[in-house]
Order: sequence, then structure tokens, then C-alpha cells
Amino acid sequence: MIKICGAEFLISASEISQINDFAKSEIAFLGRSNVGKSSFINAIVNQKNLAKSSAIPGKTQLINFFEVNFKDEILSKNGENSAQNFSLIFVDLPGFGYAKVSKKMHFIWQKNLDEFIKNRTGIKLFVHLIDSRQFDLEIDENADSYIRSFLRPDQALIKFYTKSDKLNQKEKAAVLKHDPSAKFMSIKNEKQILNAREMIVKTALGGESC
Repeated sequence: MIKICGAEFLISASEISQINDFAKSEIAFLGRSNVGKSSFINAIVNQKNLAKSSAIPGKTQLINFFEVNFKDEILSKNGENSAQNFSLIFVDLPGFGYAKVSKKMHFIWQKNLDEFIKNRTGIKLFVHLIDSRQFDLEIDENADSYIRSFLRPDQALIKFYTKSDKLNQKEKAAVLKHDPSAKFMSIKNEKQILNAREMIVKTALGGESC
């Protein structure tokens, strides 16, 4: 079982030149503004206020970096426990879809993000968060196609459908019809949080493919 040993904020950056190479595997989180990205990250790292959301959706256009420390507890065949400690970098990308800014500023943000996402060799996993109540929006379909268009063999993409506690069974069935491999996530569901943490970490380390 993978457990959290701690997490800390590293840096916020608006320009590629401000971002160091941390020499560790990175996990990039993306999604529409107001999808619950900050809450998702906080649940995964078991902290309430590590990632902070803007009061105005789409206003924050910074790339935020966090270092997260893990312990992987392994039970061997002879019944003995062993533990492996390691750390990963969580990359909180700006939310998309709501920002009301000038065309010039929007172009600058998009150019910076595009350059970062495509050229950042440390990113091993993209986590695309989708609001389960609005699961078939064109903006999410475009984001999915965009990531897949340059995904390298050493990278993976996982989609989680957030706020699933707000759905009834009929609504969940509609999501599964749209995406049979849909992974539901609610920050109120401890089992889903633990499962998401295991999947994210193992995939980033190359243990699974999704």
C-alpha cells in the first residue's frame, strides 16, 4: 500500500524560464476551471490546503509545483514487511475554460503552457480531471485529443471523473456509456481516494499503463 509521508509547495511559475528540472518523475494535473482540481490534489496527498483554488475560476494562470513524499509498504511471501521511500513532483496546471482576459494575454498563456507541456521531459503522467456531471463537453474532448497528439511512449494519460458523489446510478451509467473505462472520484469517498493514489503513483513510475 502506498502511503503519504508529506508534501510541500515548491514554486509557482508563469514562464518556462522560471522552472527548474527537479530530476524526479512529474505528474501533471489538468482540467477545466472549477472541476475540483485543487480538492483532488489535496485529497491525494492527504492535506487540506496544499493546493489552493482561486476565488475566481480561471483567474490563476500559474504552473504550481509540489514535492510529494511516499512510502510503499510491501508484504513479502514470508510475511515480512519492507518499505520503499520515494518522492514525485505534482504539477498543477492552470484551469482552462473560464478565464476572461484579452486575446493577447490568452495567447501568451497558451503559448507558455503548450511549450511547457510538450517539452517537459520529466512529466510521466497526465491526469485529466472531468466533471462527471458534464462529462461530454467539447472542451474536454479537445484537451484529451491534444494530450494524446504528442504523448510519448514513456508517458501515460488517466482520466478521472470528479464529483461522482453527486450522481445517481442512472447518471453514472450515462458516463460509463460515454467512456466505458471511466474512473469515478469523489473526495468524500476514502476508497476512491486510495485507489486513485495507487493508480496515479504506479502509473507514473511505469508500473501500470492506462
